Order: sequence, then structure tokens, then C-alpha cells
Amino acid sequence: MSRISFFVVLILSFNANAADYYNSFYSDYHNTSKVFTDNDKMHEENFTDIHEVNLPWINALVRIPLGDGGIFRGSMKELKGSENFLNGKFKTIIYLHGCAGHWVGTAKRIDFYAKNGYAVIAPPSMARMKYAQSCDTAIPRGGMYRSVLKIRQIDAENAIVKAKQLSWTDNENIFLVGLSEGGITTATFSPKNKESSIKGRVIEGWTCNAGWREYAGLNTPYNEPVLSLVAKYDPWFQEDYLRGHCGQYINDNPLSQSIIVDDDTQLSKAHGLMHDNKIQKITLEFLKKVSK
Repeated sequence: MSRISFFVVLILSFNANAADYYNSFYSDYHNTSKVFTDNDKMHEENFTDIHEVNLPWINALVRIPLGDGGIFRGSMKELKGSENFLNGKFKTIIYLHGCAGHWVGTAKRIDFYAKNGYAVIAPPSMARMKYAQSCDTAIPRGGMYRSVLKIRQIDAENAIVKAKQLSWTDNENIFLVGLSEGGITTATFSPKNKESSIKGRVIEGWTCNAGWREYAGLNTPYNEPVLSLVAKYDPWFQEDYLRGHCGQYINDNPLSQSIIVDDDTQLSKAHGLMHDNKIQKITLEFLKKVSK
């Protein structure tokens, strides 16, 4: 199959039955498929190893809106060198997955953003060869590998910097968005310089409260606007040291918001919120307001 026809297939695949796509979604970068490294074999010098850092980038899921209302679906390594079909520059979201990796909820979220005009790059930290398991969602149990946050922050920074080097990204409008552990990473990420700075952040399913100090609070050195979304009775955050919301730490940017779902509905007891129409509307309005 020629390269051109290959990408036509990828593009047209979005217009097929979306339910079939989501029902059959599979990722090599998920708790159920990943072969993890034992904690005692994890070493910090590997966190910044250039080959390890590159793996989440080249295996990142990519979604790009197309002029006909469809979206491009693929990965960074599939797209690289074949971007000629893209026209213009796109406001871009760096999407960070939760502790269980890429799952159908990841696909639905990044498709949602793409359908609403944003290019999305979703790097899977689990693509690294050396990666310890940080949670077990079946129990559920978190906090299994404390230093995972350092890895996630490194991968977030690398994705931001590399995204700005692409021909089709609007570098004045790069956003960091994350769910759960990805939300923790989004909240605590601290840009080292303007090259790794972002336009705004969306945190889904995190309270900004933690027993581990490096997990707590918000790091927004450039006063980026922040949207925080959390359910009051999120089952993952009912311990006293985890309860709360990111509004307790939010910066003084007038566009920053902290939304706490506390309405006695099932949503107020949920971990993921982005499937809700009201939450989707709030998120899109926030992104629109903070965009240049």
C-alpha cells in the first residue's frame, strides 16, 4: 500500500462506526498488557535516558481535525514525514493518561478534543522499556511507585518541546491536559523555560492534595490559567490527606477555575468526568477563553 493511500485509510477510519472502534480499542500501553519493571530495578538515571524518553513520543497517539469534520487517527511514528496532507497550524493539546495507561477512555477523550478543533498528542509513558507499575485499578490501589511522577513530568516536558518543533502546531496555543495520574502531572509540571511553557492546563480527576509533598499543589510559574475538574466523592480520594480540590492552590489568573461536582448525582461519585455534557461544555469554553 502506498504512503498516500495508507493515510487515506487512517483518515477515513474515523467516519466508520465509532462504537465499533471504541469497542475494539486496544493498547500495548495499559496495565493489562504492559510488562512492568520491578521497583528495585528502577534507577533515576534511566528516567532521562534519551532512548527511554523518545519511546513515549514516537508511540504517542495523534488526533488532528480535518476540514470535512472528520479527524486523523494515528501515532506519531506513523505520521512523521507524511504531514503534507495537513493544512495550517492547530491549537494543540498534550494529553496525559492516568496510572493505568491508554484505554478506551483515552481514545474517547482525545477524539472529543479533535472533533472540537484541537490537535492532540497523547504520549504513553508505558512505552518506556523500564517502567514500574504505579497502580492497580482492579482493587483499586494507587501509590505503588512514588517516583513515577518524575517520569511523567519528564515525558510531559519532552512532548511539549517536541510538539513545538512540528510544522502543524500553533506554538502560542499548547495546552497540557491530564486525567488522574496524568492530572497530577499536569498540576505539578513546572516549565524550565519558555520552550516548555504552555498556554493553559486542564486537570481532570485530581484534588491537588497528597501525603507526598511533590504530588501536592499547583506549579504554574508563568501563571498559566488552570481548569480543575473533580467530583467531591471521587472514590480514589476519600482518605483525609487526599480530600479537597485544586481551587485551594489555584493561581490568581482570572481565567483559572476550580469545578467541584457536588450535586448528589452519580457524577459526584465518579473519577472520570469528561463524558458529561456539562463538563465538556465547561472545558471547551475554558480552552476557547484562554486561546490567543
